[in-house]
Amino acid sequence: MSILESTAMPAYDATTALIVVDVQNDFADPRGSLHVQTGEQVVPLINEEIARALAAGARVFYTQDWHPESTPHFAKDGGTWPVHGVQETWGAELHPDLVVGGPVVRKGSNGEDGYSGFSMRDPVSGETVPTPLGDLLGEAGVTTLVVCGLATDYCVKATVLDGRDRGYPVTVLGNAIRAVNLAPGDGDRAVEEMFASGALLESRAALGPESGG
Repeated sequence: MSILESTAMPAYDATTALIVVDVQNDFADPRGSLHVQTGEQVVPLINEEIARALAAGARVFYTQDWHPESTPHFAKDGGTWPVHGVQETWGAELHPDLVVGGPVVRKGSNGEDGYSGFSMRDPVSGETVPTPLGDLLGEAGVTTLVVCGLATDYCVKATVLDGRDRGYPVTVLGNAIRAVNLAPGDGDRAVEEMFASGALLESRAALGPESGG
């Protein structure tokens, strides 16, 4: 099956969690320091999905970049990225239109690279440490994941691949992700990598342009 062919829409129940990745002002608002092109368009789509999930008794979890002012993650300190997601700033806040209906897992608080919702990596030592997400899912009895948010080629991909590594069936909401595309085609390659890991991609038949990359 081609990655652009459709799968069934995810069915929610009490054993399913919707993971909303990094829908923060710096990524989802055109004024943000690392605005993802058309990232603001995912907010109403994700809100609809949150409503579907909660109505069916599923759980919703959110991830949030929460960096210190200086970290090797940032270009000014020797890393890759412009300053973003700095603790207690407007840019780090979840988008004001996003419906928040569950726990928020913050990542990168001590300067780590916080791509995945499940784990963080020290950019100097390379040591990987877990976030609280895995324990929260276990405590909630979650066995299946649905993932959406920003950005396709970084934090969404990393969260999906970590979820698959932990044995979760994962569905990616193709109309509710957007890519940075630091290099042309990064978003498409990320979708291919997620698909190759065994993740399912919900129906793209009714999607608008530039959904995944």
